[in-house]
Amino acid sequence: MINNQYDIKDPSLAEAGRQRIKWASREMPVVKLIRERFAIKKPLKGIRISACLHITSETANLALTLKEGGANIVLCASNPLSTQDDVAAALVEYGIPTNAIKGEDEVTYYKHINTALDNKPQLTVDDGADLVATLHTRRSDLIGNVIGGTEETTTGIIRLRSLEKAGGLKYPIIAVNDAQTKYLFDNRYGTGQSTIDGITRATNILWAGKKVVICGYGWCGHGIALRAKGLGAQVIVSEVEPVRALEAVMDGYQVMPLIEAAKLGDIFITIAGNKNVIDKAHFQVMKDGAILANSGHFNVEINIPALESLTHSKQRIRPFVDEYTLNDGRRLYLLAEGRLINLAAAEGHPASVMDMSFANQALCLEYIVENKNRLKPKVYPVPEEIDKQVARLKLNSMGIDIDSLTPEQEEYLTSWEQGT
Repeated sequence: MINNQYDIKDPSLAEAGRQRIKWASREMPVVKLIRERFAIKKPLKGIRISACLHITSETANLALTLKEGGANIVLCASNPLSTQDDVAAALVEYGIPTNAIKGEDEVTYYKHINTALDNKPQLTVDDGADLVATLHTRRSDLIGNVIGGTEETTTGIIRLRSLEKAGGLKYPIIAVNDAQTKYLFDNRYGTGQSTIDGITRATNILWAGKKVVICGYGWCGHGIALRAKGLGAQVIVSEVEPVRALEAVMDGYQVMPLIEAAKLGDIFITIAGNKNVIDKAHFQVMKDGAILANSGHFNVEINIPALESLTHSKQRIRPFVDEYTLNDGRRLYLLAEGRLINLAAAEGHPASVMDMSFANQALCLEYIVENKNRLKPKVYPVPEEIDKQVARLKLNSMGIDIDSLTPEQEEYLTSWEQGT
């Protein structure tokens, strides 16, 4: 039996949510094209999907696309602060059971994951791997139903590859995060813009002249650094990977150990995908008034217990801004409880980049169903043909044509005989 349970903040918000979903759809032409084809072909007919995602207007357009494809989908939130309550209400009216409330506590968060899993999924769609982890531990009795899944985040892929390496992954999962049409755009441009947006909305700071310390220089760090620099900030990067650190130097940023940067920074942004990136030793040398924000998936990158151990008092002085007065009188400002600042205090990535990410999601789920007897329990890359298809569709939607190889050029690229 399909699970029709839902848990949202307020059903009366549905109309506002519908308008928000329609507004996002204007910037999601690729997903729209896929939805139109799915409505005719029904490639997911009768397939049960449990999806643990940020419940936003962009996610709603993906969910509606999967529903048009014939899927029975149940949604839950992948972060306690990322839900747009009006969108959740609209999704329920659209007939998609949704379990998500902005600000839900940890007990409710996992209750919602378990409600989504009550759908006995054949496909999983995850953002951070909490749903997959729960399925592999507390709900392992359901794994026999699952034919495959997708994962959209760097953090989630790290977890899933660790699970695979340990021999524990029980079904195939496609690493949507690793598609070029995902990380080059969603991670870089989406995270860059939305992180700056979230911090600005929460604090109303002027970026020009600020010393901004970015902890981690993957594609998300690239994007944040680029946008902060564009607003006039002096960007400092801390990294543990030598190639990324070298790249940051060549991109024109200062690079130094975080313990040195901690003495200089006005704003600190973690985006490393690891725990305790900013730790007790760093708090002890920060300036009075330093601002701390996290744009990584989980709220472990800033060591909040260590911060609290140094704290004399704490108060919320603005929405999403907590002032920690330390024992020595210095004040540090933690944004959004250390959770995803771009989704907690703003609206997440712009719809235009999520168009490509969610196009990959939809097409990869279709691919899994088509190849369900041929995929082994491992983490797979997005098939190259899907990645290129998404790029072509996006270019077409922008009215941009590109060249094609001539037969002579194709032959040259596949031969070895021709040289000097």
